[in-house]
Amino acid sequence: MRASQPERVRAIRADAFVVPTATEDRKRPESDGTIRWENSSILVVTLETDGATGLGYAYTAPASLRIVQDMLWAVVENADPFDTERLYWEMAQAVRNVGWAGVSAGAIAAVDIALHDLKARLCGMSLTQLLGGAHESVAAYGSGGFTDYTDDELTDQLGSWAAQGFRSVKMKVGSDPADDPRRVALAREVIGPAVELFVDANGAYERKQALRLAELFTDAGVTWFEEPVSSQDRNGLRLLRDRMPAPIRVAAGEYAYTPADFRDLLVDGCVDVLQADATRCGITGFGIAASLASAFGVPLSAHTSPALHASVAAAHRPAINVEYFHDHARLEAQFFDGLPAVRDGRLLPDRSAPGHGLTLRDPDIEAHRVQSFAAQSDH
Repeated sequence: MRASQPERVRAIRADAFVVPTATEDRKRPESDGTIRWENSSILVVTLETDGATGLGYAYTAPASLRIVQDMLWAVVENADPFDTERLYWEMAQAVRNVGWAGVSAGAIAAVDIALHDLKARLCGMSLTQLLGGAHESVAAYGSGGFTDYTDDELTDQLGSWAAQGFRSVKMKVGSDPADDPRRVALAREVIGPAVELFVDANGAYERKQALRLAELFTDAGVTWFEEPVSSQDRNGLRLLRDRMPAPIRVAAGEYAYTPADFRDLLVDGCVDVLQADATRCGITGFGIAASLASAFGVPLSAHTSPALHASVAAAHRPAINVEYFHDHARLEAQFFDGLPAVRDGRLLPDRSAPGHGLTLRDPDIEAHRVQSFAAQSDH
C-alpha cells in the first residue's frame, strides 16, 4: 500500500563503467559478423526517495551519463516514481534535439528501469508481479560463439551450455561466410540433436547470400536466424522472412530503441520473432513491444542482460526466452548480488524479493568506474 503522502525522487547517482573483455584465459578482443570490441560499457543509475532506492542499468557508452546529468535529472527530480509512463515520455521529449536512439536511449532506459525497480520496492513486491506476472520462469538460451573463437573455444562454450541443461544455444556468424557452414556443423556435432541451434549474423550478409546460407544451415538443424541482413534493411528482412526455409525463424529488434521501431518491424512483416532489450528501450518500451507482439501474433525474445530480463520477460505473456549472453552474464555476476537462478535451462526471477532483486557490489567494481554524477533535490 502507498503512503498517504506520495514518495518523491530526492536523489540520483549515475556511474559509467568500462570492463575489458579480456580475461586471464583470453587476451584478445571479441568479434561478430560486423564489429570487434575490447570492452563492455555499462551505465548504472540509482534513484532515491525517503523510503527506498531503485537500481537501473544499461549497456551503453559512458557518454550516456551526460544525458542523465544534463537532461534527465531535471525530469525525474521530485517526481512521483509511480508515474513511470509520464516520466518515460517526458524523458523522450527532453532529448528531442539530440536524438532519442543510441546513447540517449540508453540513458533513458537506465533511469526508466531504476524508476520501475523503485516503484516495485515501494510496493514491497517483485518487479515481475508488478509488471504482470505472466510466467514463473522463462527459458534462457546460451549465447556467444564469437566469430574469432577457435574451434576448441566454440565447442567448449556451446557444449558446456548444453551440458548445463540449456535447451538452445546461439553462435555468431558472418565474418567468414565461406567457413560458416563448417562452423555451424561443428556446433551441431558438439551440442547433440536435442538442443536447438541459433545463428546470429548481426546484419553481415547480403540478401541472397543469407538465403543461400540459410539453406545450408538447415542441414545442421538451425531453427533461428538473427539479423541475416541489417535491421535497417526492412525490405530485406521481409524478403528473407518470407523465403526462409522451414523451420528457421527470422529474429530482429535488438536495435529498436523507440516504440516506433518495434511498430515498423511488425507492420512491415520483418520478423517471426520480435526482440526487445530493456536496456535500450526501457521497461516501459519493453512493455510496449510485448503488447505489439501480442497484437501481431508473434513471440517476443529478450535481448541480452539476463539478470534484468529474467524479471522483465517473465512478466509478459508473449516472451518465449531470454538471451544468456556470455559477456553480460560474466559482467552481471561481477556487478550484482541477487542474480536470478538458472535451473534446467530456465531463468527464475525471485518473486520473494522486492523489485528486480539486484543490488550493486560497489567494492568489486570500483576499478572499472570512469565517470560519476550525483545530485540531490533542494526541495
